[in-house]
Amino acid sequence: MKIALPSQLRLVTDKALLSSLESDLSKVEERIIEATAHAEVMVDSMTSHLARAGGKRMRPVLTLLTSHLGTPGGEDVLDAAVVMEITHLATLYHDDVMDQASTRRGVDTAHIVWGNNIAILTGDLLFARASNLVSGLGQEALQLQAKIFEQLVLGQLHETIGPIDQEDPVDHYIQVLRDKTGSLIALAAQLGAMLSGADSSFQKPLEEFGQSIGVAFQLIDDIIDIESTKSQSGKVSGTDLLAGVPTLPVLLLAKHDDSKSVKLLADISSGLDVASLPEVLERLRAHPVMEESKLETRRWAEAAIAAIAPLPKGKVRTALEAFALAVVERKG
Repeated sequence: MKIALPSQLRLVTDKALLSSLESDLSKVEERIIEATAHAEVMVDSMTSHLARAGGKRMRPVLTLLTSHLGTPGGEDVLDAAVVMEITHLATLYHDDVMDQASTRRGVDTAHIVWGNNIAILTGDLLFARASNLVSGLGQEALQLQAKIFEQLVLGQLHETIGPIDQEDPVDHYIQVLRDKTGSLIALAAQLGAMLSGADSSFQKPLEEFGQSIGVAFQLIDDIIDIESTKSQSGKVSGTDLLAGVPTLPVLLLAKHDDSKSVKLLADISSGLDVASLPEVLERLRAHPVMEESKLETRRWAEAAIAAIAPLPKGKVRTALEAFALAVVERKG
């Protein structure tokens, strides 16, 4: 089963490395389909719903990539890549319930098809499946996965509660991104190196790389939601604005106290509809917060690249640097 590598690797030029990753990803894809299947037909349709809908497979590929810091292609590395995708899928089932999203990967979300309770339980079942798999990868891998699982849940909890007391909303938002997105990307990078026998000193740089890339990945999504056309991103512009979802440009807008900024924030906060959205998007696109958001996004990508400076020079570090640049250059 040949699977295309994610767009985050489009700037990687090492053909031998790309060929190896593509070959191993095909093996991982078969294991993902197998791991999300279930003997009970009804349960199978639920657990495999999103897996069979496709996806970028960014996290499994990152695990495969960092395994080249040691001995790549081992069974444990392949299983760890499967764990990463199943864990990610589980979070999507839960996120879609929390956000009441209607579609995911081009198909109806699980809660639309089966209801909230079934969607939540299916996510739980996938988390359990991932835990079963990682339990065979050794104590260190199991402990790391458990730690990240706690961080994921705390991230969702903090997002739901929102900033408290005198907490800066932007700082709170960035921490949520680190917990919800960065932690899982960091786990993907760390497991690949760990289970390939790479030097343990690589763990901290890879953790910092993943955390920073996770923030950059989500921040560029915020920008894409406002700036990109549907033909570029495949999504309708302003979806987050319509849904009232906090994004970096709007949070930064609140720090501007000139009359135009205050009016724009008031218009956004009062609730938008399809009719009023285009005019608000036009004003927001022309506002300085867009450039501020891009600078912040690039700062996180640069932090990711700086974090892996301790890694040995070579194909993996070069590919990770290209990965970071590709994240902030994407349009959709």
